[in-house]
Amino acid sequence: MGKIPSSTVTIRVAVFLRLLLLSLLTSATAAHAATERSFSVGIVPQLEIRQIHDIWTPILNELQQRTGYTFKFSGSASIPEFERQFSAGQFDFAYMNPYHQLLANNRQGYIPLVRDIGSELHGILVVKKGAIKNINELAGKSIAFPAPNALGASLMMRAELSNRFKLNYHPIYVKSHSSVYLNVLLGVTPAGGGIDRTLKQQPENIRNNLEVIYRTAGFASHPFVAHPRVPLEIQQQVQQALLDFAATSRGKALLNQVPFQQLGSTHYDDYKPIAALGLEQFYVQE
Repeated sequence: MGKIPSSTVTIRVAVFLRLLLLSLLTSATAAHAATERSFSVGIVPQLEIRQIHDIWTPILNELQQRTGYTFKFSGSASIPEFERQFSAGQFDFAYMNPYHQLLANNRQGYIPLVRDIGSELHGILVVKKGAIKNINELAGKSIAFPAPNALGASLMMRAELSNRFKLNYHPIYVKSHSSVYLNVLLGVTPAGGGIDRTLKQQPENIRNNLEVIYRTAGFASHPFVAHPRVPLEIQQQVQQALLDFAATSRGKALLNQVPFQQLGSTHYDDYKPIAALGLEQFYVQE
């Protein structure tokens, strides 16, 4: 058998290497495409994780049907953990409070897509019905808050209690809005900070036995945001899918549980007024 010319061997090796490189590139492209079609979604844990899952699972399933992408709920055990996660850019999409939007934009460039344009965010101070009538009655007492940096329920409320009312009190952080309301109802603390939307989501036996004695000033409500690594085209598809879904009777009912009562598009400028509140002195870095 004759010897194969070295030039022929060189050509065969070159062809083999090209085919191998093409195969690797094709596999890498396919893997990237598969990854690009799956997105993580973080939800600020104002409620218990089961409630959040029940509210958002049908919404994310609908997004998948309307866009062809997969959206995976990425849970957070607490608001501080949620803050660490979005600060590290762990979520492709997220639902967060307005002050978180400022932080998330500054740290990772998160972009607001939609929000409830029919209502503003107010912090509320709740007490057991008939127990306390005046904020000054809380002097020296403990007040429950979900977390130090929950905007309406804690940051804005603590700022106004301190700056406007000059109230001396002891803050207690109980991880979620639901826990705040339960602590107040059971008399663990005489008062607690929350927001209207989470109070409305409580079971009737809790909601009907609490009353609001104070509301803070109002600002643009919680946005659904996108990380800038998500291609602009996909951001726009998700935004439009949510707006289209909100225009249906089923979508309105499901989104109302978030709650998004009147969903509309939003942008970063809507949240700039919050930066002027001087909340930095009340923000707790954890």
